[in-house]
Amino acid sequence: MWGRIFQMLRKEFILAFRDAATRAVMFGVPVIQLMLFGYVVSTDVRNIRFAVLDQDRTAESRTLVERFASSPYFSFRTQVGSERELDDLLRAGRISMALHIPEGFSGDLSRRSPARVQTFVDGTVSNIAAVAAAYTNQVMEKFIQEEMERRSRRLRSQLPPEVRQKFPPPGAGIDLRVRAWYNADLESRNFFLPGVFAFLVMIVSMLLTSMAVVREKEAGTLEQLIVTPLRAVELILGKTLPFLLTGWIDMILVVGIAVLWFEVPLRGSLPLLFAAGVIFMVCSLGLGLLISTISSTMQQAVMTTFFFLNPLFLLSGFAFPIEDMPPAIQYLTLMNPLRHFLVIVRGIFLRGIGLELLWPQFLALAAFALVILTAATLRFHKHLE
Repeated sequence: MWGRIFQMLRKEFILAFRDAATRAVMFGVPVIQLMLFGYVVSTDVRNIRFAVLDQDRTAESRTLVERFASSPYFSFRTQVGSERELDDLLRAGRISMALHIPEGFSGDLSRRSPARVQTFVDGTVSNIAAVAAAYTNQVMEKFIQEEMERRSRRLRSQLPPEVRQKFPPPGAGIDLRVRAWYNADLESRNFFLPGVFAFLVMIVSMLLTSMAVVREKEAGTLEQLIVTPLRAVELILGKTLPFLLTGWIDMILVVGIAVLWFEVPLRGSLPLLFAAGVIFMVCSLGLGLLISTISSTMQQAVMTTFFFLNPLFLLSGFAFPIEDMPPAIQYLTLMNPLRHFLVIVRGIFLRGIGLELLWPQFLALAAFALVILTAATLRFHKHLE
């Protein structure tokens, strides 16, 4: 059995590397991509999820929190009781920003001293982190202006009329310090390159698998393979294993270039990353095998593959925040294996988190792999019959 599978692997590698169409078709871009961009893509950053650690617990600190919560750019999630809880929320990706108001905030304002406020921004998505910092400054400046005007009016009302004209404006302010965690320099390539890694894995395993089977149909050799001693399971393994190995090589190359050349931080477990990649490739191989059963020519296989690739790409959170999409589309993205794999890849690369936080994504990928590969195998068996 394994000898026959090895011969199939050898044949597939020879065909894959000498066929110019197989190498070049990966650069095709279908027209449907333009349509999907018009409906799905949004560059506006809104509803930045944030949590609050209010250690001052005064009217002034509550007013500041209300300023953020009432802003259209922020979405209040919860109040916590310690910095550790803020760290856990940021590490788990449940919030994008944390607001820390230390004890003595209102007292510093009353003494006209700089009042300290700190925000922590998740720098994993660099553009959202930069926009969150800018929006934070706007909210703070407005709060300072309103607070100083209120205090000035109250103090002036208590002074004799002849003194009010000489009363100087208050000199208090807020010492705001913003820090980006996990991507301190807000480098966009640290966000995009792990996503490119995930997308390349999908392209290689999905596109080449569909083309390999259809190529046998066009050449008229699929019927010859059917009448050979090869069993159906051996034929399926012979068609899919080469691209599983190719995907492994691509993962090693892309991760190596990202880490060594572009200096993208890899803070998590490399074996865990490759384990997730194998599960994800099984999903992609199943999709490629499924496409091969509904395509008669290589052109059909290419177009059908990109018909699947573009929705998977656009609905994955690769470049466009899922939070900015319509609610119905957000629920639809949960059916996308690429979305779950991107959470794993970026979590391992940038946040350094492990299976204790990523197990829901691993479980979803395993379920997708089982369902997709089973459906593709059953349809491929039926197609052969």
